[in-house]
Amino acid sequence: MMRRFVLRRLALVPFTLLGAALLVFAMLRLVPGDPVEIMLGESAAPADVAALRHDLGLDLPLPAQLARFLGRLARGDLGDSLAFHAPVARVIAARYPATLELALAALLLAVAGAVPVGALAATRPSSPLDRTARLVSLAGVCLPTFVVGPLLVLAFAIRLGWLPPSGRGGIAHLVLPAATLALGMAGILVRLARARVRAALAEDHVRTARAKGASPLRVLVCHALPSALPALLAVIALEAGALLGGAIIVETIFGWPGLGRLVVQAIAARDYPLVQGCVLAIAASYVAANAVGDLLHGALDPRLRDAGS
Repeated sequence: MMRRFVLRRLALVPFTLLGAALLVFAMLRLVPGDPVEIMLGESAAPADVAALRHDLGLDLPLPAQLARFLGRLARGDLGDSLAFHAPVARVIAARYPATLELALAALLLAVAGAVPVGALAATRPSSPLDRTARLVSLAGVCLPTFVVGPLLVLAFAIRLGWLPPSGRGGIAHLVLPAATLALGMAGILVRLARARVRAALAEDHVRTARAKGASPLRVLVCHALPSALPALLAVIALEAGALLGGAIIVETIFGWPGLGRLVVQAIAARDYPLVQGCVLAIAASYVAANAVGDLLHGALDPRLRDAGS
């Protein structure tokens, strides 16, 4: 049954990626005006416009353009960047590790901080800890990253001088952008962990463990948290994919040389092939994170497998 569940989830991944690719393909064609003239500017020579239109395949009928786009995409050919004068795949591969580093650091920071706080708040409802956790989680969800980032730079980089304000280097350079990116996810996880653990504490097997004399810590760690873990992992996987999209703003604020900043640079340079490639890379990462979350959720929760069989 588990094998059938895994195969069913994995079978959906290519169709999801195909849908993302079709949206990216349509993005360039739905731009008002001539995209080639937008990329080259109004003063471009007609010969240059015609040459770029031919290189991008925009002089072909729309079905032929789609077939050409999907065929090149299947070979891993995303075209050439106009700004960097290099294959788009190579430019993205050079920037992707930085974004992955930032996203993983933010993910670890959010999970390590939010899940224990939410779980402890669930064991003491209406306590000062519970009220504080809910207030902080609300602030994390409501405050946008373009507000949090500059505030952290002002406090810890400019006023206190503890951390560098921008750039990529050692762990010190990672702290502020990772904290900024993690705050929104941490707010969601605190509330979710609190709700799930509170529900788990009311289940029969948890009450039985408590009646047998298990300590509150053992009840929480060995009985309540495992019941809440499948739902938490599913949301963590979804938020991990969303971190890549949120990295666009954070990387711009902190000068982090990753995929998000590359998108902004590509848009500013009117480098449409690079914009397409970046959007595809982010979409593929999001789909992969969701697929991993579904598989982990199914592996830990037999009820989900039974419902899908």
